Amino acid sequence: MGSLVSCLSDPCPSGSPPPQAKRRSSTSSRGRGGGGGRESAKASMAIDEEALAAAAALVLGQRGAVASFERSASVRYAAKRQGQGPPLPRSCSTRPRSLADPELQPQQLLAKDLNTKDLETNIIVLVHGGGFGAWCWYKSISLLEDSGFKVYAIDLTGSGIHSYDTNKISSLSEYAEPLTSYLKSLGDAEKVILVGHDFGGACISYAMEKFPSKVAKAVFVCAAMLTNGHSALDMFQQQMDTNGALQKAQEFVYSNGKDRPPTAINIDRALLRDLLFNQSPSKDVSLASVSMRPIPFAPVLEKLQLTAENYGSVRRFYVETTEDNAIPLPLQQSMCGTNPPEKVLRLKGADHAPFFSKPQALHKTLVEIAAMPPVQPS
Repeated sequence: MGSLVSCLSDPCPSGSPPPQAKRRSSTSSRGRGGGGGRESAKASMAIDEEALAAAAALVLGQRGAVASFERSASVRYAAKRQGQGPPLPRSCSTRPRSLADPELQPQQLLAKDLNTKDLETNIIVLVHGGGFGAWCWYKSISLLEDSGFKVYAIDLTGSGIHSYDTNKISSLSEYAEPLTSYLKSLGDAEKVILVGHDFGGACISYAMEKFPSKVAKAVFVCAAMLTNGHSALDMFQQQMDTNGALQKAQEFVYSNGKDRPPTAINIDRALLRDLLFNQSPSKDVSLASVSMRPIPFAPVLEKLQLTAENYGSVRRFYVETTEDNAIPLPLQQSMCGTNPPEKVLRLKGADHAPFFSKPQALHKTLVEIAAMPPVQPS
């Protein structure tokens, strides 16, 4: 008990053991004689009483008889800080979230009677955009898996941790090969929901044309949703004509020499936030700045061959992002007008990376689409 009192009343220096305090007896104090001895005896008794009270409080606290500690410094010292400047900041876990992207538990994002095993399919395949990789979906993967879905995030050729040299990719089929290989491996009765972002829209369109029977729904998230005979370059050209932001940010790579066509496109790291992540958290922008890779140029040039029998037989959905600087909202709406999907959904306040800027809202939208029942043949 003496050690406890000593450490409570006078913190011990770091690195040295607490001194062993000896309990003073009243007889030893009286033996010294004089008023000083009596004062010392009273002080010793007071310390003993405080120590016993502290021990009793500790025991009662363990039994639940005392109120729990206030762990937040901003709460504990709020009264003392009045008139001493702004209050202490709260921890990031308690800061209010944006109303456009509230923090919800996975079960709150699903209808109460929804069982993912009862859906047409509970397999969702996430396909990243140009320069991104499977890493960009980390928030969506976690949310979807917690909600009962089976999730596969694909690294396209030369993207993410796929080791192939981006400059050597010569076609869209080569670029999308990891996606088409996965679809080819599915059983005859298995279907998936394809979710494509940015240039990933062209990749899932190519996959829909090749494997229409294995795709239950296709979701284009601020993505290139092209028509037959058009390329992603045609769409990006429209964006350049709109505000020129993409043109300023892109840097061509000429691995075969300046006298040959470009082999890849880089995005200027200094312009990443303004172009792609203008509403995203800084930590996600930092992740992207060290993870993004060049975009292969040949697939961007390739014109898609899409048929009504294959591509046209798959249900399509488009997710608009209102604060998008890479594929601005008017361009997204133009693509939907030219090639109307079954339904258009909108993420308010989302930039070109809604999986970063509005992950909860994106998740809720994907669940809503997944829960839509299959269309019955007429």
